[in-house]
Amino acid sequence: MTDEFETVSEDELHAYVDGQLSPPERERIASWLERHPARGEEVRQWQAQAAALKQNFASYARSGENDRALVTARRSGGSTGLASPAPTLRRLAAGFLIFAAGALAGAYARDLIVPQSQLAAAASEALPRQAQSAFLIYASEVRHPVEVGAGERDHLATWLGKRLDYALKIPDLSSLGFSLVGGRLIPVNGKAGAMLMYEDGTGGRLTVLLGRNTENRETSFRIASQGNVETFYWIDGEIGYAVTGEVPRELLQKVADECYRQFEGSESS
Repeated sequence: MTDEFETVSEDELHAYVDGQLSPPERERIASWLERHPARGEEVRQWQAQAAALKQNFASYARSGENDRALVTARRSGGSTGLASPAPTLRRLAAGFLIFAAGALAGAYARDLIVPQSQLAAAASEALPRQAQSAFLIYASEVRHPVEVGAGERDHLATWLGKRLDYALKIPDLSSLGFSLVGGRLIPVNGKAGAMLMYEDGTGGRLTVLLGRNTENRETSFRIASQGNVETFYWIDGEIGYAVTGEVPRELLQKVADECYRQFEGSESS
């Protein structure tokens, strides 16, 4: 079956997140997501949300032997003519164990609201994964790694800054041996984000990703690794930043420090 005709339904994607598929089906969906990176990023965000919800409800959730049957029956409702549940409800089902039917809803109603800090934390944890995905997809692209090239630097800064609602100043990394290739608009946590790409004299590339999260109130600086790909990322107010590349960690640290210095300068100017 060619990819042109192979489709994956919304229900199948939610079942993938729920862990309700057989191993062959999971493998099929995973392969499809690799060929459709935009949907793959969306699924990763669902998984991050589910993990945050599960952790938040872990203290008073309990499971029963009929839980899986309830979820399966709900999913198969479309074949009996019943309306399919809203995506939000299905995502909740993926995120935490089903509560007992006799639970005192009034006693728990206030706790059922996920704190904004919890959702912000999940978004922050997703940032390095999104940065690494963007790097792996675009850094190896030969003909179209960016949407706007370095020759239109001012336009690039204005365009991406407007979409982010952020006074974007594109960092100059020439002192570290990297020149700007260009940039593109990409989704970050379901909102408009920016990716800048740089290249050294040998053709080695790294990316700088920016995303907005209006619920964030933290400032932090961390590192994440995925194979040979490393990401330095930090959250400063509503903006998250991530520098990703397959370069020595010491060099990537210097790049991240320089980006931080220049981004801070652009905010205060």
